[in-house]
Amino acid sequence: MARKTANDDPLAPLTLAVGQEELLLDRAVQEVVVAAKASDADTDVRDLTPDQLQPGTLAELTSPSLFAERKVVVVRNAQDLSADTIKDVKAYLGAPAEEITLVLLHAGGAKGKGLLDAARKAGAREVACPKMTKPADRLAFVRQEFRAVGRSATPEACQTLVDAIGSDLRELASAVSQLVADVEGTIDEAVVGRYYTGRAEASSFTVADRAVEGRAAEALEALRWSLSTGVAPVLITSALAQGVRAIGKLSSARGGRPADLARELGMPPWKIDRVRQQMRGWTPDGVAVALRAVAEADAGVKGGGDDPGYALEKAVVTIARAARSRGRA
Repeated sequence: MARKTANDDPLAPLTLAVGQEELLLDRAVQEVVVAAKASDADTDVRDLTPDQLQPGTLAELTSPSLFAERKVVVVRNAQDLSADTIKDVKAYLGAPAEEITLVLLHAGGAKGKGLLDAARKAGAREVACPKMTKPADRLAFVRQEFRAVGRSATPEACQTLVDAIGSDLRELASAVSQLVADVEGTIDEAVVGRYYTGRAEASSFTVADRAVEGRAAEALEALRWSLSTGVAPVLITSALAQGVRAIGKLSSARGGRPADLARELGMPPWKIDRVRQQMRGWTPDGVAVALRAVAEADAGVKGGGDDPGYALEKAVVTIARAARSRGRA
């Protein structure tokens, strides 16, 4: 979810939205526009790309109006502005116009860093919109989506939704909206399963769950279905790695209540219970074998092999066998 600076007035003269998560960037813009229109229904909104903001354009857009109208000027991909236009923007930052809110969307990073630094130095209200690459970040996003509308969803339901939908934040947000609109009361795992069962069957985490449980045939079936529906192989290797590492972490941890282990291992308590069930049959040697298999598959899907599907199938079979290693030695 977007993170904001202490200055959280959307009508501040300058808002700086930094990051590459398109949904969060769009929401940062929307928040400013909604606040401006609430203050003045006739607010003029200009949404510009770098090629539309030529030298002199910003001065024209921010010049005093006879009608003293409120205006929002949005500049997307500000890191791609020309050098001359960046000079115009920096000059404006030194003396922003009244009744005008400038919103700069910047990807972050080295490109256009001078403009980024100038906006921060000018006291911009900053909204962080980082790309959510980690499953834990997407899980937190889903929880926040439910909280934002005052609805309750179980931890299992949130996780199932992330597993089913994947990494697209727009789809996750849309799924939350649909569930909130259609379902009364607490949203649980069963409800999410009914709505998104087809997607869940194709998820990378389903492949990983079946593999670490030693259910090779089901894991292979889920893998083939996932690949056929367009799930990226790298997402599957990532899920496999998370599944095996969770087994290793919990097997080496001291005993205790799920809440205590959750704090120690950085997992939610409900996941501790799930991993405990999955780790039956695992040995330390089995975990080591499975981790090597994941590493080999990861190399295979990232260009080290000719057939990513075969690399994943080999890893899944190896992991499933490792899950049943206890008692076979």
